[in-house]
Amino acid sequence: MDPQQELFSYLLVTLKKEYRDMVFDGFMPPEKTTYPFIYLADSQQTDDYSNKTAIFNNVYQTIHIWNDSPKKRGTVSNMALKIKNIVRRLEYTSNYKWEIRNIEQRILEDTTTKTPLMHVVLELEFKSSSKGGKRSDQ
Repeated sequence: MDPQQELFSYLLVTLKKEYRDMVFDGFMPPEKTTYPFIYLADSQQTDDYSNKTAIFNNVYQTIHIWNDSPKKRGTVSNMALKIKNIVRRLEYTSNYKWEIRNIEQRILEDTTTKTPLMHVVLELEFKSSSKGGKRSDQ
């Protein structure tokens, strides 16, 4: 499996265990969805072939959290902290070894709906390599 997809699947399954019906991917949730909720958004991957025995990847994942009250900033902040702790503990998935490199967190006021929202954007950067350290094409 592609590293980006394996990471995305891991995060989706792990976050759904923690937050049950509050996690969405693929499409934004329906309009009547209750707050707070989490949305797994953009993924990006860069392959690095500079090593003869392994392929290293940089994988980037964006996660959004929304809540329906600017007065509930602590709720989204705590959810972001839990997600950051989940990704900090990630060491291995089925095919890859992972290292979190950077976490960028922004908490924004969102006025795109009738009700002002609190919006957290987590930008995660991971370094991955195949578990065995061998390139899959050799």
